[in-house]
Amino acid sequence: MKLLRYIFFPIVPIYYCITWVRNLLFDLGILTSTSYDFPVICVGNLSVGGTGKTPMIEYLIRLLKDDYKVATLSRGYKRKSEGFQIGKPGITADVLGDEPFQFYSKYADKVAVAVDANRREGIVKLKQLLPKIDVVLLDDAYQHRKVKAGFNILLTTYSNIYTSDIVLPTGNLREPKKGANRADIIIVTKCPVLLSDSEKKKITEAINPKTHQHVFFSAIKYADYIISNTKKLLLADAPKFTLVTGIANPVPLVDFLSEKGLDFEHLNFKDHHDFTPEELDVFKQKSFIITTEKDFMRLNRYPFLEDKLFYLSIEAVIDNPSSFNHTVKTFISRF
Repeated sequence: MKLLRYIFFPIVPIYYCITWVRNLLFDLGILTSTSYDFPVICVGNLSVGGTGKTPMIEYLIRLLKDDYKVATLSRGYKRKSEGFQIGKPGITADVLGDEPFQFYSKYADKVAVAVDANRREGIVKLKQLLPKIDVVLLDDAYQHRKVKAGFNILLTTYSNIYTSDIVLPTGNLREPKKGANRADIIIVTKCPVLLSDSEKKKITEAINPKTHQHVFFSAIKYADYIISNTKKLLLADAPKFTLVTGIANPVPLVDFLSEKGLDFEHLNFKDHHDFTPEELDVFKQKSFIITTEKDFMRLNRYPFLEDKLFYLSIEAVIDNPSSFNHTVKTFISRF
């Protein structure tokens, strides 16, 4: 992998220039962005890979759902449908994509969940179908510059903060670091639970936020129970199990389960993996499986897994929630 990064290093300046020029054209208004007269909040990142967007969208849903009519709009990565789709009874992860289907499964009674690769068209169709929507949450749309969100939340992981990275293909950044200037809030995600104030200060200084920006820190909180279609068990009571993951970075989850002293094997797949018949046959031979909530959305359709497939849910925990919540709600109150 490191060798490939060295081989592709000469492409870095080309990629940098292409993305820098694209952003400049949007900044100058030569390429047009659409603004809205209602609150549109974008959650995204500069880096490829998992920065915790799904837990953050769910945090915002829980924050806003009781006071506003909320809709989420995602691309629906790796779904088997095309164009605009909206959550409705009987819909599946194949149509919405696993993460939007997760939103729909948990919050369908409170939140509209839609997908469209073209976010601008998706917003138009959402408002046509549901004109009383108050707030639209854009999932992973930070680089979708055709839409000018009124409020941008940028996520960067504690283990790989964007300030120490470079653009693709040698680095992990989708665009130059300067893109962070568009953010209203920058959240350092997946932090250790006991992150010291001195380290927070050091990281904040490295980020060097603009005067309009707020920096927060968040950690992942794992549930102390696991859930299947029919049961809920304490994680501590789980027998020896197989951990199945198809996420960008399973290391924090593996570390958490190991620290709990649990006995398990780990079957690791790439992010948004589409499980093959051969892999499903392997799962048939396992007596107890724990997976992520996202992977559960794709696996729980198989009847042979019903009694032995469980998921462990997670939540984002923000270090200063009252300030974060106030900042988000203050933006919404302007409309």
